[in-house]
Amino acid sequence: MSNGATGPTAKKVRKLEAAGASGDADESRDYDAETQKALEEIDACQNEIDALNEKASEEILVVEQKYNKLRKPYFDKRNDIIKRIPNFWVTAFVNHPQISAILEEDEEDCLHYLTKLEVEEFDDIKSGYRINFHFEENPYFENDVLTKEFHLGSSGDPASQSTAIRWKDGHDLTKKSKDKSGGKGRKRFMEQKTLFGWLVDHADPSADDIAEVIKDDMWPNPLQYYLVPDIEVENGVEGEEDGSEDEDGDDAELAEVEEEEDLEGEEGGDENLAEEDDDEGAEAEDDDNGDD
Repeated sequence: MSNGATGPTAKKVRKLEAAGASGDADESRDYDAETQKALEEIDACQNEIDALNEKASEEILVVEQKYNKLRKPYFDKRNDIIKRIPNFWVTAFVNHPQISAILEEDEEDCLHYLTKLEVEEFDDIKSGYRINFHFEENPYFENDVLTKEFHLGSSGDPASQSTAIRWKDGHDLTKKSKDKSGGKGRKRFMEQKTLFGWLVDHADPSADDIAEVIKDDMWPNPLQYYLVPDIEVENGVEGEEDGSEDEDGDDAELAEVEEEEDLEGEEGGDENLAEEDDDEGAEAEDDDNGDD
């Protein structure tokens, strides 16, 4: 391949040669003609693979957009049903291991007023999404909806923004969390301090792990986290406790049986003593009669 010498592989080879010359002279990257040709052919194949991967990604995005639209009515229906269950969302959040790790006690109380969670992906999936938290009237803030949005900034890098929370006097949960300096010893997850602290933090949108947990884990199936205690029961946790109670019951029954046997033994012993006394009395009377 005559054109390969000017392609990407040739550049890579020259870079390696330069690195070897400046860094370690013993590691030469001079290849014989046959190896050089093979490397160029591998690079050409790799370029074809990369092109197919890029095409696949574009087609996958089209499919995702299609199924996002198909899923939306079911997400809406699910949210309508969830409204019939008191404290559904706060229970799911508390049961989620990663979200509960950043959840302060005051924040948990606030989440009792959370009536709906929804994740909206933009029509162009690559451009971003938003997470909406719907609240009923509560003692913490005036907002009905709190939103955190992720999108591509003007520079093409990920950026985020969120609703300005209108806190009521003395109920700013972001200030309370700072005053507690770490809360009550709960484990901190991925360097985020609290749930509301995460909501207003935009320091590093490209590494927002909490947003990814909500979008890719909580939102697709919150029911599994609402039902965590029931799932544990089904897996035998409660059954094991019942088993220990049964064992205690068996031990108690065994003790009662042994106690009854001991009592019967004592009663039997008293009867035998009485019989022996009667026999001795009879023998004594016989002796007296004989003397007479």
